[in-house]
Amino acid sequence: MAIEYRPWRDGDDLALLEIWGDPDTGEARQFRGALALSSNGRDGTPWRRCIVAEDVIDGVGIPVAAGVVYEASLHPERLWTYIEVARDHRRAGIGASLLTMLRREAENAPSGVTRLRAKVEPGTAGASFAEAFGLEPIQRSRLVVVEPGALRLPVFPAKDGDGAAGGENAGSDVVMDLATGSVELTDVVGRYYTAIHDWDSPGVLSVGQVQKLFLDELTGAHGAIVLRAEPESAFGAGVAPSKKGRIRAFAVSYAAPAGPDAAPAHLQTPGAETTGADIPTDVFVGHEPALSAADAAEAVRDMLALIAYQHPVMLELDDSMTALRAAVEPLLESGKARLAAAETLVVSD
Repeated sequence: MAIEYRPWRDGDDLALLEIWGDPDTGEARQFRGALALSSNGRDGTPWRRCIVAEDVIDGVGIPVAAGVVYEASLHPERLWTYIEVARDHRRAGIGASLLTMLRREAENAPSGVTRLRAKVEPGTAGASFAEAFGLEPIQRSRLVVVEPGALRLPVFPAKDGDGAAGGENAGSDVVMDLATGSVELTDVVGRYYTAIHDWDSPGVLSVGQVQKLFLDELTGAHGAIVLRAEPESAFGAGVAPSKKGRIRAFAVSYAAPAGPDAAPAHLQTPGAETTGADIPTDVFVGHEPALSAADAAEAVRDMLALIAYQHPVMLELDDSMTALRAAVEPLLESGKARLAAAETLVVSD
């Protein structure tokens, strides 16, 4: 076996797909798309270096492996890297050679950033490779489905004159629909995302970036509801409040894939009509990062109870999401929630 290395060329993707076959993991499926022509980052595309390993047989090179390292506008403190080797060429030093070359290329990244990060699934060849070459876990992520009725609905105090707590209008001051284009929602979503990524800073996010990443129609963002604090009057208890309470927690729903069997892509609130109830709705749940730990846990638990009342929801659960973990992990232990895919580790040197 004679292995030679060269830069990525047009057509390598098709040649490698024939050799690799279907991806082993979700990460492989995601990051294969990052394998592309190298770029100096001057034309609006990120700086990227992509290298192909060829097995030369009778003077003809057959692509069998590839690796890429590239800058990211989001989370700019590390470079993303991905390496894949054909199954019948593994454990032959090809991956190690590619990683060495990519680390050398990273030394010339325009940003000056040289640290690498990658995504792997525990127990896979990729995870073993990362560990062998000094890439250690910095975060764990799980995709979780919460079953309908997994949490008891919160009981909200009634509005003045509406009778006992839990009455017909109870909670109408604190549970509200909100447009995904709302500046108020954009602000809290951006600050929450930054707060839960202190382990890998996203940098300073503008309003436009938050909209583009989480709330724009192109992301599939379909609707949002918020859980507010009780409104209070600045003039005492006897005077009606003039302002809404601050947002304590939020949930953004994302449209389901189009098709005859697609589930409705709206958040299911108590009393809402349910169709295709066995297909979870994808949601992003978070809270005002300035809340105390106890208040954040309560707010997120109440929000999750509301949106998963009649319909299953699917959400990403990172270990850094402390408040959401407090609500979801007991459900995983009791069988009222389940993993929808294998765990993912973000590893870094």
